[in-house]
Amino acid sequence: MARAVGDLLAEFDAELENEIALEKSWNVAPTDAVPIVLERLIDDGVKRQLHVAKWGLVPSWAKDPKGGARLINARSETLLEKPSFKKAAVARRCAVPADGYYEWKKGEGRNKQPYYVHPGDGHGLVFAGLYEWWRDQSAPADDPGRWLLSMSILTADTPTVDEAKTRRSASVFDELTALHDRVPLPMSTETMEAWLDPREKDAQGLVDLVRSRAHDAAAGWTLDAVGAAVGNVRNNSPELIEPVEALF
Repeated sequence: MARAVGDLLAEFDAELENEIALEKSWNVAPTDAVPIVLERLIDDGVKRQLHVAKWGLVPSWAKDPKGGARLINARSETLLEKPSFKKAAVARRCAVPADGYYEWKKGEGRNKQPYYVHPGDGHGLVFAGLYEWWRDQSAPADDPGRWLLSMSILTADTPTVDEAKTRRSASVFDELTALHDRVPLPMSTETMEAWLDPREKDAQGLVDLVRSRAHDAAAGWTLDAVGAAVGNVRNNSPELIEPVEALF
């Protein structure tokens, strides 16, 4: 995620509730701060806002925020059965903008080839997400830092070869099957509009909508082999997404 706050506000037609700082990053890791887009009902109207959240959802009832690192992803098949995600799916849905993401293909032994997955037209993508507010009960009531905003990204099984044959059009998800058995769920602009609407309470219907349209949302994606440096979170520069010749 290497876009500026102003660019995100313009792209998503969003506003700020409070000023935010967003560092450009070419190697976002779990627990890092990332931008999210959400909608809230304010004064009987829907307001779309840009916030910065911790990647790794911390449920409001958690005793401390440490467990968030384990909840970076929400399995779309079962999230409505999970206490950590169930209420957020009904009332606190968000969109997570990104320029792309990394996935690794396993070779023989310990060999792994990282790939940068991104839209081929140079534009960004957006994932379906959930967010939560967690309050630090030990902090003073007038301390603005007592509230922690966190989020998780929805994922799904990648398609099998047989499933791919039954569809009328191919999808980059078919290629991703060779890399990993899970994928983050992307949204088109139309799907995002429905997903963010705070007046809509049919969480299962919205999850089904996102899942059913994921292939179309990823239709323009491409995969580029990139260097092994991305495997170390201390490396963070534009060079990480430069294409290289694949090892295998």
